[in-house]
Amino acid sequence: MEFLKDLWGFLKERKKFWLLPLIVILLLFGVLIIFTSGSAIAPFIYTLF
Repeated sequence: MEFLKDLWGFLKERKKFWLLPLIVILLLFGVLIIFTSGSAIAPFIYTLF
C-alpha cells in the first residue's frame, strides 16, 4: 500500500498523470498473463504478443 501512496504522490507532484493509464494497462496485462498461464486460454493470450 505504501508503494501506491508513493506512486500517487510522484504523479501528483510532477504532474505526470498521463503515466497512470500506461501503468494500469501494464498491470492488467501482467495479471492476465499470471492468471492464464496454466489454463486452456494461454495459447490464445500468447498469440497477442
